[in-house]
Amino acid sequence: MKIPFQINLSGRVAAVTGGGGVLCSDFAKALAACGAKVAVLGRRKEALDTVVAEIVKAGGCAAAFACDVLDKEALTKTNAAIEALWGPVDILINGAGGNHPSGTAGKEFCVPEDMATDAEKAKTFYGLDPQGIQGVFSLNFLGTLLPTQVFTQAMTAKGKGIVVNISSMAGDRPLTKICGYSGAKAAIMNFTQWLAVHLAKSGVRVNAIAPGFFVTEQNRTLLKNPDGSLTPRSQKILANTPMGRFGEAQELLGTLLWLVSDDASGFVTGVVIPVDGGFSAYSGV
Repeated sequence: MKIPFQINLSGRVAAVTGGGGVLCSDFAKALAACGAKVAVLGRRKEALDTVVAEIVKAGGCAAAFACDVLDKEALTKTNAAIEALWGPVDILINGAGGNHPSGTAGKEFCVPEDMATDAEKAKTFYGLDPQGIQGVFSLNFLGTLLPTQVFTQAMTAKGKGIVVNISSMAGDRPLTKICGYSGAKAAIMNFTQWLAVHLAKSGVRVNAIAPGFFVTEQNRTLLKNPDGSLTPRSQKILANTPMGRFGEAQELLGTLLWLVSDDASGFVTGVVIPVDGGFSAYSGV
């Protein structure tokens, strides 16, 4: 894989949650290309094995660990397995997350006419399934908090470590329909700042990246039609993205490598960096 610049992560151990996905698989590959031993975590072992095979083929060091980020006991066992293999984790990338239809409203706006029938009301905020919202919030927020509780204990004891959370520009500028996902990503932004302060005296730096719109397996059908053309929602997105296009996964790597380099960002903690083509800066006018 081509990375934007090289940093020295030799002797470092990195854990990447959500490592089988489009974005986080590239994170894992980039860290390995810079010399880190990379634990690739996720629920789908087959996807993890594919990422590990690509890293090893390129000359890197990686291993796959099937693990649910909402299962603290499983996370603890995974951490022990990583430590037995390579030693304590030095770098944690909290990339697991996503949205689900059960936590999504069917309409962007609620108008008086929607309140006339139960069927129309169900498509608005009033029909959102609390369990669906809880599931989305848990996956994103608790799926960041729990791995951090497990993997940063050794960092705190050692007096050095790095955490990079993956939020979203939706946490800063909430998107229509997806109130659960937007709220959870906002919580990750706040948690990033809170934890950066909490761990500052122990030498652990905590920052976050807030990607804009990137085409992934999760959102592909929402952004593109089967023939590759843009959906109406995509057209609205790009109309409100000053750079006028979707991001490419590799365009996140420069920010990631900067944040995990003590030489480059050793005095940086508690920041959330948008990589969104200007989406969060644009008022629409």
